Amino acid sequence: MRILLANKFYYRRGGDCVYVLNLEQLLKKHGHEVAVFAMDYPENMDTEWKRYFPKNMGKVMAFTRPFGSREVKDKFNRLLDDFRPDVVHLNNIHTQLSPVLAELAHGRGIRVVWTLHDYKLLCPRYDCLLNGRTVCETCFNGDKKACLDNKCMKGSRLASFIGYREAVVWNRQRLENATDILICPSRFMADKMAQGGFDARKMKVLCNFIDTGKCAKGDYGKGDYYCYIGRLSREKGIGTLIDAANCLPYKVKIIGNGPLANELKAVAHNHIEFLGHKEWDEIKTLVGQARFSVVPSEWYENNPLSVIESQCLGTPVLGARIGGIPELTDMTFSSGNVADLKAWIEKMWDAPFDYRKMAEEAQRKYNAETYYDNIIKVYSK
Repeated sequence: MRILLANKFYYRRGGDCVYVLNLEQLLKKHGHEVAVFAMDYPENMDTEWKRYFPKNMGKVMAFTRPFGSREVKDKFNRLLDDFRPDVVHLNNIHTQLSPVLAELAHGRGIRVVWTLHDYKLLCPRYDCLLNGRTVCETCFNGDKKACLDNKCMKGSRLASFIGYREAVVWNRQRLENATDILICPSRFMADKMAQGGFDARKMKVLCNFIDTGKCAKGDYGKGDYYCYIGRLSREKGIGTLIDAANCLPYKVKIIGNGPLANELKAVAHNHIEFLGHKEWDEIKTLVGQARFSVVPSEWYENNPLSVIESQCLGTPVLGARIGGIPELTDMTFSSGNVADLKAWIEKMWDAPFDYRKMAEEAQRKYNAETYYDNIIKVYSK
């Protein structure tokens, strides 16, 4: 089978990019021909397909790219002509590439599959947050004017107007007409899409996967700390975690960077260690030796890889009761509630776990071969 994967970036920038890169390797392993389409970005991995990539988006392009620019259409059509895919698998494509890709492929009779990594099809700013703080579903009813009224896009009236127009142009009916299957990595996302009017018959719930081989280890011993791994930003709930951790004597290691880094370091007590960005070899050791990890999100997390990776390393996960997190772990606390988080950390600190068994079960559940068996059925229908 010939499969074309499309994503706005082609390097390990975030969960969507990691998913695409892992999927590319998985499909090639099974003998499929795979092409990729992305924006020509300086940090992209090298690929034979980069000659088809549209230029890196500049400020002026923000007025054309979201709606399907000529360059994107011309280069994508060239790729379709030359590669002749059986399936076009879209991922994170809004703004820099745009859903015009779905229409171009669908118009040629090519099967279009779209994995949803965020809520862009429901919310112009992707994350269903009002002012970056409060969960908001105002735009789910199809009227996106709240994006203008609240200046949801970066607090800018102009950016919000572009986001609003993008949502109007690429409305639910138009997107559904050009897409065969919408893959939702969590049941929560599928329910929200249905709430927003999308046809449930076009949705397939399919949990993400990881390269479980990279999680293999012989020792499941634990250290004297718990950990957080992720972006240091408000919607991730890291502020709530620091408030709870400050009230407790247990050591916690914070892995990652973000806009709140300096603010959090200024208020954190000495037993809270900020490690910054780490590569996988170090993450494997840090997360693998933690007694548990905490995912304290305060937005509609979809299917966070941080939970899956922790469990595959034999590390239990304490997650906020929001979005798709409760589908991945039974140990949850009320999102944004410092007292509840504090109580759960105390409970988990000395709780007995069979770490090896946890890792083995998670690796069976989230391994690539299981995912392949499911995705190939989606491609083939």
